[in-house]
Amino acid sequence: MVRGNRTWDESDVRIRPNKRGSRPRTKERPAHEDAVIGRIITVDRGRYTAVVDEDTSQERVVVAARARELRRSPVVAGDFVALVGDITGEPDTLARLVRIEERRTLLRRSADDTDPVERVVVANADQLVIVVAAANPEPRTGFIDRALVAAYDAGISPLLCVTKADVKDPEELLSNYRHLDLPVIVSRTAGTEGFGIDARSADGLSARLDRDAVAELKGYLDGMVSVMLGHSGVGKSTMVNALTGAERATGGVNAVTGRGRHTSSSALALKLTDAPAGSWIIDTPGIRSFGLAHVDPDRIISAFPDLEPGTADCERGCKHDDHAVNCGVDAWVASGQAGESGPARLASLRRLLGTEERAQAKELGFQ
Repeated sequence: MVRGNRTWDESDVRIRPNKRGSRPRTKERPAHEDAVIGRIITVDRGRYTAVVDEDTSQERVVVAARARELRRSPVVAGDFVALVGDITGEPDTLARLVRIEERRTLLRRSADDTDPVERVVVANADQLVIVVAAANPEPRTGFIDRALVAAYDAGISPLLCVTKADVKDPEELLSNYRHLDLPVIVSRTAGTEGFGIDARSADGLSARLDRDAVAELKGYLDGMVSVMLGHSGVGKSTMVNALTGAERATGGVNAVTGRGRHTSSSALALKLTDAPAGSWIIDTPGIRSFGLAHVDPDRIISAFPDLEPGTADCERGCKHDDHAVNCGVDAWVASGQAGESGPARLASLRRLLGTEERAQAKELGFQ
């Protein structure tokens, strides 16, 4: 092409380079078929610690960073993940976490009953050990009921562990759960002059746990992946230390507020001592709220197996809450078929259903 006094050809064409590179983008991701599978045992500030080649002579701990394409996918203790890169586990090495394997179970919670954001607690757990103290801090049936709902909804078997039974008789608390197929372990803490198994206490001294209670609990944990859940100060980490030989920091209870002091800042999976392969316990940070915004109200009633049969006589569309008319659960409880704790259990159910109702009203703009 001739323009003016100059001849132009293709060498004079200037093409602005693509800032994102010249190769077209694709949604296809590498399969990473050579990746090694590891179990996540803890997460800390963007670093994921995993055990690979578990229960073999090559077992080792590998620290990894999450691949960019997984940045929106939560990775939690208990997850099985695919690792590539440097998986030697040598000091100062970093592998790359490229895939989260399919989860068998997933324990979730929300900050409260109006928060639509789910918080993943742990993955692939077989059972949930709900830990409460008989006193100091005072136990709350509401917390136990919420944890039971979350466990049943996730397909995880629940277990109730009551500590500090020497401080207060837990019989009144336990009477609320006699009608449930719920294993209960009661433990005593007898102080430095007591009996049983040593475990580090809040003041750094040796606390003595009820040997029989620890052995009974261990019987449920052997061969399972279990997660310990409870408020701060109830003795979760002390029990974990006794079961694993670890030295998880433990904390006391604030004398003014009656609440436990947070000591564990992240969930940590630990192997049980003298236990079959695959026996893990995951200690979680103490929590003060356990929202159920992610659980459909229709599924909450199924977490109350002592009350659910009463719904057979409900009218269609009955919500079983405080506003329900001719609710079959009322008659079920009144007839004594839910046991002596039936009225208290029904009140707890309706508190949960009431918070769900408020959450839905807020979402629709009615509150």
